[in-house]
Amino acid sequence: MKNRILKIVCSLVLFLGTANAFAQPNENQERKAPPTAEQLIKEMDANKDGKLSKEELKGPIKNDFTKIDTNKDGFLSLEELKKAPKPERKKPTE
Repeated sequence: MKNRILKIVCSLVLFLGTANAFAQPNENQERKAPPTAEQLIKEMDANKDGKLSKEELKGPIKNDFTKIDTNKDGFLSLEELKKAPKPERKKPTE
């Protein structure tokens, strides 16, 4: 009997944990704001030269590198990042 209750409790905990992991944010939960240009350079500038090379990037910004690199020097400066088009956010499905 004790063993069966333990299995039920463990199954319930596992189920709730899995369901929570796949849950989408609802209207009451705030979405995280995208990082500022300054934050991007601070977090991604591995060699600390004040600009970002394509090798230093990851995620969607790496895919848009050529669009953002307006002077075509192979680096993203703070000014270029500030002027970069904002990525479109997926609208929540109802």
